[in-house]
Amino acid sequence: MNPCKEKQEFTHVKHEFEPIYDEHSRIMILGTFPSVKSRKQNFYYGHPQNRFWKVIAVLCEESVPQSILEKKELLLRHHIAIWDVIAECDIHGSSDSSIKNVVPTDLSVILRNAPVERIYANGTKAYDLYMKYSYPVLGMEMIKLPSTSPANAAFGMERLIEEWGREVQPRLFGKTSGTVKQ
Repeated sequence: MNPCKEKQEFTHVKHEFEPIYDEHSRIMILGTFPSVKSRKQNFYYGHPQNRFWKVIAVLCEESVPQSILEKKELLLRHHIAIWDVIAECDIHGSSDSSIKNVVPTDLSVILRNAPVERIYANGTKAYDLYMKYSYPVLGMEMIKLPSTSPANAAFGMERLIEEWGREVQPRLFGKTSGTVKQ
């Protein structure tokens, strides 16, 4: 055993905050599980370096929301639902790669109450977990988008906006094709 290597300590954590959606939500964006910072703030994408809110603001052609209320209003105004694939798990800090002992979220709660046409994964891990746990139950396809996490250094802001915009922005504005305005 390498004495320099830290022993990973896992914590069993339950998702403590509600999904954001209403009866008009047409798209759903799913993450894996809230980061430590998000859990402390009790809201989605709370790490200051996570680019989710900046990307969504650009795609919606609005200012970046600051408060939780502004974030909720932005999502609902553009018929976007957000939640996470995992209801509870064992995790080391905020590391998606450490996730184990998964209890999946019951995504049918949103799908029964909103006309969701498309589901997007915020990153590969969210996609993989959805395909493993939720797709067999729901049968609804998911589109994988690059993660907005600061750990995804391969994607700069411009490239994230381009990739997300290609898939998401046409749905926001009811177009079949379009370009992202930055």
